[in-house]
Amino acid sequence: MKDYYEVLGVSRDASPEEIKKAFYKLAHKYHPDKGGSAEKFKEINEAYQVLSNKEKRQQYDKFGRVFEGSGADFREGFSGFDWSNFNWQGSDFETPFGFATDNFDFNDILSDFFRSATGAGARRTKYQSEKANNKGRDIEVSLEISLEEAAFGSKKDISFKTYLSCEHCQGKGYEAGSKLKECSECKGEGSIRQSHRSFFGEITQIVECPKCKGKGKVPEKPCEICGGDGRYYGNKEIKVEIPVGIRDGETIRIKEGGEAGILGGPNGDLYIRIIIKPHPVFERQGDDLYISLPISFTEAVLGAKKEIQLLDKKTIFLKIPPGTESGEIFRIRGKGIKHFNALGQGDLYVRVKIKTPKKVSAKARELLEELEKQIE
Repeated sequence: MKDYYEVLGVSRDASPEEIKKAFYKLAHKYHPDKGGSAEKFKEINEAYQVLSNKEKRQQYDKFGRVFEGSGADFREGFSGFDWSNFNWQGSDFETPFGFATDNFDFNDILSDFFRSATGAGARRTKYQSEKANNKGRDIEVSLEISLEEAAFGSKKDISFKTYLSCEHCQGKGYEAGSKLKECSECKGEGSIRQSHRSFFGEITQIVECPKCKGKGKVPEKPCEICGGDGRYYGNKEIKVEIPVGIRDGETIRIKEGGEAGILGGPNGDLYIRIIIKPHPVFERQGDDLYISLPISFTEAVLGAKKEIQLLDKKTIFLKIPPGTESGEIFRIRGKGIKHFNALGQGDLYVRVKIKTPKKVSAKARELLEELEKQIE
């Protein structure tokens, strides 16, 4: 099993922000739509889903694996566990990880495992509605936008690969005049029993039917276009409205904008994670903007009135008082970014930087030396 920290290229004490930045960089590099490796992208995403979640990360740091509910795969969860060191006697025990019963309840894990293995909650098609079982998966994509687009809002066209509802059969999965019939393999249950021997003896598991893929029904005459699923894999295009004031890393949810469901089931949702590109002039901190303003030595000494172009291309004038020092910051209220879903907006902070000339003429040097005497 690969180390998630090594996958993202971060240290074990990396901050959440460092983990997020590492993920964005690698996801951008290995995204399949940009010619990257689908397997590598999946691996990166898996690592990020664990390390970006506080509870999952704590579990991973302790156990080396994260469990997702009672349906977690027992063998994967305990890969590498040395059962020969396990003490079956008494109420307390120690494992190769060094945990005792007050911190690590083995019985709880066993109960979760046997609930899954014996089929409690496994017959999804029997206990859930057909539509819920056929729902498409949620999709998450990243969208890069400019600081201007984030500040003032915009509309963006995005495209991505996913399953689309088949127009030929209208998502039903069968040709006109045909219908669905009960699956002969699972008798309409959507699942079948499989038995195998394990450390605990013979285990019977209830798994998804391979013939109907858990639906319990198969088409009499499958659709010629989608082959019976009611959907096909293709390119989806969607227009996204970027709200005013959205911040880097925030997510836009488009209900039912994700993967098409099987046999007319509901679509999954689309989650668009916003990545704001660095700006050549402005730096954003919250809803405030920061900018560096170069001024000459004489402007710093004598004072000046400097023109500043704002993010919306409008211009304002800033009065530089005499005796201004390099690094001083001036605050201009209400010239930052509009608050997201709230009244008002942030401020603009202007950081003054005094330019020092690289070369001076003999006359200029003479004047500066005279000025230095006068200032002293």
